This record gives sequence, C-alpha cells and structure tokens, in this order.
Amino acid sequence: MLQISNVVSIPEYEIEMSAVRSQGAGGQNVNKVATAIHLRFDIVASSLPDRYKERLLKLSDQRLTKDGVIVIKAQEHRSQEQNREEALQRLQDLIKSAIAVPKLRKRSKPTRSSQRKRLDSKTKRSQLKTMRGKVTDE
Repeated sequence: MLQISNVVSIPEYEIEMSAVRSQGAGGQNVNKVATAIHLRFDIVASSLPDRYKERLLKLSDQRLTKDGVIVIKAQEHRSQEQNREEALQRLQDLIKSAIAVPKLRKRSKPTRSSQRKRLDSKTKRSQLKTMRGKVTDE
C-alpha cells in the first residue's frame, strides 16, 4: 500500500515492478544480479480519484507514456530493495507534485520610489553616453 495522502492510497497490485540488470560500471556484480527496478503504473486503470487521474494525464513528463502509464527506472543503489524503495518514493513524489496546485501570483504595482530610482538611473546613463560623444570647439 503506497500512501499518497491521508485519504488516498494505491494498492500494491496496481503497481507492477520488475527487476532488471543495471547499466554502467559496477564490476562483476552488475553482470549477474538484477538490481535495477522497472516500475510501471497505469493511471487510467488505477483506483485513484478522477481529479488525480486528470492532473497526472495532463503532465508533460518523459516518464509518462501516450497510453497513460508511468514508467520509472531506479538503479542508483546496489541492492534491489533500496532501488524498489527509491522507485516507490519517486512515484509518490510525482503524484504529490501533480496534485499540488501552484499558488496564483497577485499582480502588484511598483512603488513610487522604485519607479523614481529606475528613471533616475536611466537619466544618469543617458548623460554618461552623451558625454562620450565628439567634442566640438565652439
């Protein structure tokens, strides 16, 4: 059971995990032991609430396939169990981040002093540049 919030959780039978061989360097162990974990989670067929499903399917994440399946590969650790925990944690974080609604920005006016400072600096800059011009004998 993967706990997402106080109310929402995902049963283990909805998460498909398979052990595969890790990539990269690792000595003899990497050639004989399947320590990496491929986690697959089908959003459409899951028991998540509809608003969770909608938000997840709208994500533009490379781990999400066109069929609505989240694929996560965890291979950082040397043990299969640690990689399994890592994959589940990543799935939990992905779902939590998808459901979190970003805070809307309130438009605000610049203060009068900041406007004045900006205009003063523009004036100083323009005077500096006019001083760089050619000198005429008049």
